[in-house]
Amino acid sequence: MLRALSVLFVCLLANAVTCQGSAVDYLRATDLLAKWSRLGGAFKPDVHWVSDGLWYATGRGDSREFVHVARDGTVRRGRDAKRIGIDDKPKRLAPRKNWSASSNSRRASTLTFENRLKRKVRLFWVDRRRNVRAFGEIAPGKKLTQSTFAGHTWIADYSRNDLVGVFVAEAGKCQAVFDEESRGAAQQVPHREDASQRLVARDHDVWLLQEDGKRQQLTTDGTAEDGYRVPPHVSPNQERALGFRVRKAEQRMVHRVESSPRDQLQPKLHSRNYLKPGDRIARPLPALFDLKNGKHIPVDAAKFDNAWAINHVHWSADSSEVYCVFNQRGHQHLRLYAIDATSGKVRTVIDEHSETFIDYSQKTWLHWLEGDKLLWASERDGWNHIYHVNAKTGATRQVTKGNWLVRKVERVDGKQIWFTALGLHPDQDPYHAHLARIDFDGNNLTPLTESDGYHEWQFSPDRALLLARWSRVDHPWVTELRNAVTGKLLVELGRDDRSALLAAGFLPPERFVAKGRDGKTDIHGILIKPSNFDPKRRYPVIEDIYAGPHSHFVPKRWGIGRRQRKVAELGFVVVRIDGMGTNWRSRAFHDVCWRNLKDSGFPDRIAWMREAAVTRNYMDLERVGIFGGSAGGQSTLAALLHFGDFYDVGVSDCGCHDNRMDKTWWNEAWLGWPVGPWYADNSNVTHAGKLQGQLLLTVGELDTNVDPASTMQVVDALIRADKDFDLVVVPGGQHGVGEGSYLVRRRQDFFVRHLLGVSPRHHD
Repeated sequence: MLRALSVLFVCLLANAVTCQGSAVDYLRATDLLAKWSRLGGAFKPDVHWVSDGLWYATGRGDSREFVHVARDGTVRRGRDAKRIGIDDKPKRLAPRKNWSASSNSRRASTLTFENRLKRKVRLFWVDRRRNVRAFGEIAPGKKLTQSTFAGHTWIADYSRNDLVGVFVAEAGKCQAVFDEESRGAAQQVPHREDASQRLVARDHDVWLLQEDGKRQQLTTDGTAEDGYRVPPHVSPNQERALGFRVRKAEQRMVHRVESSPRDQLQPKLHSRNYLKPGDRIARPLPALFDLKNGKHIPVDAAKFDNAWAINHVHWSADSSEVYCVFNQRGHQHLRLYAIDATSGKVRTVIDEHSETFIDYSQKTWLHWLEGDKLLWASERDGWNHIYHVNAKTGATRQVTKGNWLVRKVERVDGKQIWFTALGLHPDQDPYHAHLARIDFDGNNLTPLTESDGYHEWQFSPDRALLLARWSRVDHPWVTELRNAVTGKLLVELGRDDRSALLAAGFLPPERFVAKGRDGKTDIHGILIKPSNFDPKRRYPVIEDIYAGPHSHFVPKRWGIGRRQRKVAELGFVVVRIDGMGTNWRSRAFHDVCWRNLKDSGFPDRIAWMREAAVTRNYMDLERVGIFGGSAGGQSTLAALLHFGDFYDVGVSDCGCHDNRMDKTWWNEAWLGWPVGPWYADNSNVTHAGKLQGQLLLTVGELDTNVDPASTMQVVDALIRADKDFDLVVVPGGQHGVGEGSYLVRRRQDFFVRHLLGVSPRHHD
């Protein structure tokens, strides 16, 4: 009560001097964002790789200029492409014999198809899963230009099994010509029949098709609830196959009523199967088959007790063993098993164990090498690093090490690993992404980027050059050309020109680092101020929160930040912070979330804001708001329940307020299994009676991500606790409905009313 009166007094005092949250402020917030988004100045050239470097063009018409950059970084510019050695003609692609799945690439390609045949052809694109998707037809003598990506596969045919051309796009401009040459090349290469084609599942059991056409039944105990699948993993010698018997998951139907459908008067009922923590999930067990002798080989089921997943199946080169990764439900045990192909006995190659959790969905990675050796990712030393493992002997050697982590493995090439690292440069923000490489033996760690920012990159086709782009929230994008082997900077190609944006009143976010709850750990965040910021004023502080343990969420790249600006422009300082319990720092940093989602890093966030306010007198920590959606909605309400002495006003959208009501995988990942009393202790429903401050809850009635009943149950608990709050249920609304124009405006109004103490959109 005293804090509420203090907030009211400060509001009245502040608004006696100047009135914020007016109609003019709302209009400026809208107009400025529209204006800022139209301002150019971005330097992101369409790069064309050539044998002696790269080239790109800038400008248009009479101002068009061609730029050629040689492999040593030498730059030549000219109005005429040919005079500076640039060949602007598209590269003609060689036709392929057969087609395969498109690769995962983001290198842009402009591909022109030309039909020189006398009949129209059908054009198809092949996706990453080998699905063939129609792209229309090309008449005789006609061309079609298509934007695509390097490594994407395109097919043309007359009809099924009558191919006229198969081409794989390359970066830059290229050309695919359909003619007699392409037709001659596009003949499918005969292949040996895979033994998996002789296996079928019938009546929930596995059958083997014999050479004489007869079927031999290999299992007899399959049922509709616990049946066998066709074994897809066949040994190199074609004599063994590994498949799975899968017990079905239970069905939990979640029902949603659409109160105001657009096509009829009466409400509609929508139902879907939606498993929640503790429900019976699908349980796989490995099934091994001897195809040569037509036998089912039993595998030790005890080794696979309570399986969450069994995947990453890989046969040894000599077909003597088949490997698989076993993730036990509860996510505290992750093992690489080897199953003997003759006896079915199981041995443990790698055993990962955690007293808290293993971050299986983010950090499970392995790559097989020759000789039954592999690379494996693990947090066993407190940081996510790469290990070299001999699968036959179990001998393990750490490859990367240090107080930094491997975020992603980009490529394994010869005896080297190319990877994205976070925290590699200790004098920089630990969330900055950098590219590095290292030898299999852990020697010759070579950072390939070094600039103080978050990096993106693109390799030349021969991987000798590296086009690197970096930025920060307070620094526009810079584009560099580097040597991809040494990381040496060859030349800076250009920078974004954001002078017009800054002249239009844009204030970049301010980065700030403070110590967390332990007084030692750096906590990183940003502050966003209104464009008419006056350091002599006192501004309420509003936190935009998302504290999900699956990632980190403070922006690291240059951008406008529309979501935060819509609030800041009304007269607030908006902050974003990554507290303990979020991902991609040390293991100890992450473990704070274990069975403790209600914490949401609040002790770190509050410490960060208090330290920031010491040197920023404009931050008024007597008036603090918070907003977020989904897991951020859960955290927003938790702030008012558990830290109501600091946070005064909260706007919570589509929150998973009780983790027992939400989806299985996300919640069991951090709270574990079986469901224990900590689930209830983390529930906002359990603690609803502790509510302090002003609360606005919003939810869409048709949310398919988080059961909307989760919001209604916390509403019920607040009513039973006789607590005041506001609620908006949006008819037909889906997950994230709080980011729609109506609820964004309601969020703005709520903060203006309760933190500025004035009527929203008032006229001075």
